[in-house]
Amino acid sequence: MANARLVYQSRVRGCLLGGAIGDALGAPIEFDSTLRIRQRYGTAGITSLVPDNSGHLGLITDDTQMTLFTAEALIRANVRAHSVSGELGGGDSRTGYGDDREGWLGLGGDEADIVHRAYLRWLDTQQYPGPPPQDDGIRNGWLRRQHWLYSRRAPGNACLSGLSHRRFRGAAPEFGCPGPVNSGSKGCGTVIRSAPFGLAAETPRHAFELAAECAQITHGHPTGYIAAGALAALVNVLRQGLPLREAVEATLDLLVTYPAHEETANALQSAIALAGRGDPTPEKIESLGGAWIAEEALAISVYCALVAGQPEEMRRALLLAVNHSGDSDSTGAICGNILGALHGDQALPADWLVPLEGRAVITELADDFAIEFSGPDVKDLWGAKYPGD
Repeated sequence: MANARLVYQSRVRGCLLGGAIGDALGAPIEFDSTLRIRQRYGTAGITSLVPDNSGHLGLITDDTQMTLFTAEALIRANVRAHSVSGELGGGDSRTGYGDDREGWLGLGGDEADIVHRAYLRWLDTQQYPGPPPQDDGIRNGWLRRQHWLYSRRAPGNACLSGLSHRRFRGAAPEFGCPGPVNSGSKGCGTVIRSAPFGLAAETPRHAFELAAECAQITHGHPTGYIAAGALAALVNVLRQGLPLREAVEATLDLLVTYPAHEETANALQSAIALAGRGDPTPEKIESLGGAWIAEEALAISVYCALVAGQPEEMRRALLLAVNHSGDSDSTGAICGNILGALHGDQALPADWLVPLEGRAVITELADDFAIEFSGPDVKDLWGAKYPGD
């Protein structure tokens, strides 16, 4: 049991830190074409972390910011679930590693509301120079107090507009129907923040459905939220130890059981097929799309993971994921989430971790997450760090 918990902790760290590394790697070239990248950095493109236009190295973007607030929300949802379960005389709601505890996160039934509140805390980081005063509603907890998060790094328009109304969405529609907010948007902002659902949920289906529901907080196009669910399901299968190719196939098998799966399934099938067609190039990557929309970002990230999926190839995979004309930081982040969940934090390039913005906070959040979902009941120790709302 102790060993299983250490493996889980390593996968959580790998997923969150790997995503942050990929994000920071791709951010300086996010809006550059392959031609521009080659002209500036050589025919191989970037080969390591490079400074942004202001000379800073290792800065993350909104992709990592939102992922961290998702992770925080899931801890808080589980704290809430424990409280509700305790009030009702129920048992523990943890995923359960090496023991016979059953259930999964969020038995309190308020997961989407808690995630929505977390994203409103993220919205503060885009609108204020530092943490606004604490209140008893949304503005509380530990993560929002991290000053380095208060930086606007090209956030997605749908994420901003979807949250700016500051209204709760209400009940999500049936899968396959347009959601109530930004019903025509399927931007990749749904996918880039959804890996933590896969780390927390007990089963791939639970991960898929919760991620898809919470994606509709900002994006209502069915493909946008279905692709988010697919990433969460894939991460869930990987953190349980399935090899990458089998995990992708298992995710596809689950995906096609939902309506409106076609665009995401077709994109993943194209990624699998392309992975068998010789050495990867930016041009091959771009045949899957520009990654500005959800299913393309997922497909490109999966492709790069498939063609360089061994632990010692993590550096190569992330470089492939960013050296193209599309949304480089998003594909770098998603690929890092996938391979980090697969291999754990030991596979992360150590020299890329050193300058990574917020590394200590990301590691602390990852370890808290691992404790919450695999360790002993510590809800009384979190206090104001992770209130259950």
